[in-house]
Amino acid sequence: MIEVKNLTKMFKDFVAVDSVSFNVKKGEIFGLLGPNGAGKSTTIRMLCTLSRPTKGTATIGGYDIVKNDTDVRKLIGIVSEKMIMYNRLTAKENLSFFGKLFNLPKNVLNKRTDDLLELVQLTKWKNSQVGTFSTGMRQRMNVIRALLNMPQVLFLDEPTLGLDPQSTVEIREFIKKVNQENKTTILITTHMMGEADLLCDHIGIMDHGKIVALDTSTNLKKMISGANTTILTLEISNLTPELVTMVRALECVEAVSQENSNHLKIHAHGDDAFDTIIDAIRASKAKIDSIQNIQPTLEDVFLHVTGHEVRDSADQKIPMEHRRFAAPSRVR
Repeated sequence: MIEVKNLTKMFKDFVAVDSVSFNVKKGEIFGLLGPNGAGKSTTIRMLCTLSRPTKGTATIGGYDIVKNDTDVRKLIGIVSEKMIMYNRLTAKENLSFFGKLFNLPKNVLNKRTDDLLELVQLTKWKNSQVGTFSTGMRQRMNVIRALLNMPQVLFLDEPTLGLDPQSTVEIREFIKKVNQENKTTILITTHMMGEADLLCDHIGIMDHGKIVALDTSTNLKKMISGANTTILTLEISNLTPELVTMVRALECVEAVSQENSNHLKIHAHGDDAFDTIIDAIRASKAKIDSIQNIQPTLEDVFLHVTGHEVRDSADQKIPMEHRRFAAPSRVR
């Protein structure tokens, strides 16, 4: 359904997307996973015909995103990081407004509006202004707005960003429901590892504009399991900065993160990594309260393939023009 070959986007001398290639099968949920500034949103902008690629090609449903952009737009729906809703309009008025942009017949639009509001349990608020809605309700509206034209492909750019835990769960369940019931092909961007793990059939990990790993979540984790990598979590009651520095300096240690005053997470390599680390900590007279040799997560995979954690690159400076989708103009 989606074929991407060497897709590249440059802003003057800045390479936002660097020769990205991947395919998404019909009915699949595909995730682009990576920190802010990795190039995820810029990739979606190009695939949605909102930004022209500098190099490379892509097709949606067989249509070229540059040569057949009008045909592409008929197949897709977009949920951007920025909520595209008019606060002064009611839920039903918002959907009617956007539905008319697709030239939907009035009877079809009315039924589809009612069905979609029912789908996200917002029917009793259909005549309420969207500006009075909670963030979770607004995001549910944002998602069903993109479903008005019954798209074959749905693009979701950070759909749960800024939501409370309950709203996040609701949106994720709704995404799975749309995919399963409508067989909608979905491409989702996220920097949340757990979200990609829960939702996606295949995952492309992006960093600095490149896809650095591409596979199922299970196979990506096997990369670490088969790479002679050890991941330890330790509770140390008398943990000190000097001890953390000492552990980082061990030759077998790849990365160390301190999640609270007593908790260490250590990535290491080599057959003797476990014994080397524990012996060094005990030799420093530190008191180890607990040790766990844990299974790898997608965050561990990201660290393994990029050499840094997601949070390390989340604040890098990127051009404003490709940070997010533009907000709609005000209703006049």
